[in-house]
Amino acid sequence: MSPFRWDVLGVGFLLALPLLAFYMRGDLTVEEMTGRLPWCLVGGYVVVALLRFAARPRHENAAAGDPAEHDLDVPAQEPTPAP
Repeated sequence: MSPFRWDVLGVGFLLALPLLAFYMRGDLTVEEMTGRLPWCLVGGYVVVALLRFAARPRHENAAAGDPAEHDLDVPAQEPTPAP
């Protein structure tokens, strides 16, 4: 996953908004702000990676065949003995 994807940059920008507000208020200098901006991009990358991991389905082949055989929560059924 590229660190310059639109979703990573968007989340990084959202994380940088408080930093930019501190700069506009005069609490941070330009050097302090530019030193902390890469950490906002890293934070955006981590957030997007975690969300993409959490949103991914457990099995890619779960749609094919019997869904119960691919689901880990459903116990396997034992074969019934013949009379």
